[in-house]
Amino acid sequence: MSKFLENRLMEEFKNRDYFTRDELFEFYRFFEPDLKEGTFGWRIYDLKDKNIIKSIKRGLYVISYKAEYIPKVSPELIKLAKRITEKFVDAKYCIWETEWLNEFSQHQASRRIILIEIEKYFMESLFYELKDSSRKEIFLSPDQKTIDFYVTESNYPVVVMNLITRSPIDSRTEERVKFHVPLLEKILVDLFAEEGLFYYLKGSELVHIYENSIRNYAINFTTLFSYARRREREKEIKQFLANHMHHLVKDIIE
Repeated sequence: MSKFLENRLMEEFKNRDYFTRDELFEFYRFFEPDLKEGTFGWRIYDLKDKNIIKSIKRGLYVISYKAEYIPKVSPELIKLAKRITEKFVDAKYCIWETEWLNEFSQHQASRRIILIEIEKYFMESLFYELKDSSRKEIFLSPDQKTIDFYVTESNYPVVVMNLITRSPIDSRTEERVKFHVPLLEKILVDLFAEEGLFYYLKGSELVHIYENSIRNYAINFTTLFSYARRREREKEIKQFLANHMHHLVKDIIE
């Protein structure tokens, strides 16, 4: 594919929140009137391989000027990740903290919670391991009463939870420690699924978080909705998107 066409394509679609496969096909047909469907499929493959476009849903794309979501990992998080990796070699887990949400929210929350999601079989063992080795307050799958009376009153607590199967997570390596963190798609769904824990992120604050996430990063809605379906929140999230940011996602949720 010529550099000329790649540059024209990026210029054509750079200000679009997303564009369709048909629109991309028409763009190429303007320059290549005899372009066949099979050849066009390879054009799309080549664009993805060169990271010029990203797929946000089947048949919908965005120019890859949007940055990949790579949140800053705190020393506290790395320290915990190292401990877990050393003690639970065979366990699949991910770790993150609520401070990451400040990038997207309207009001900067002073509350910091570290969340560790690990396979159910390892949850209790991890809880006791951290209770013995960490100075932080550790909570194991807290119910609403525990959240209201204890988690919210704690200074930088750690919450251990079950890692849902096929959760969208990604590997990170910091200071020679390899661990996993949730993808942004997972975090956005969990704000709905764990509404007791994230009770303070409601209304306009939640709208700000979703809008800023969608505008600043290339969200893969196939991944988001697939995970939301497993957490039984797909319908709720699609309705939320339709109600508050239909202009951004109208073709995505229909």
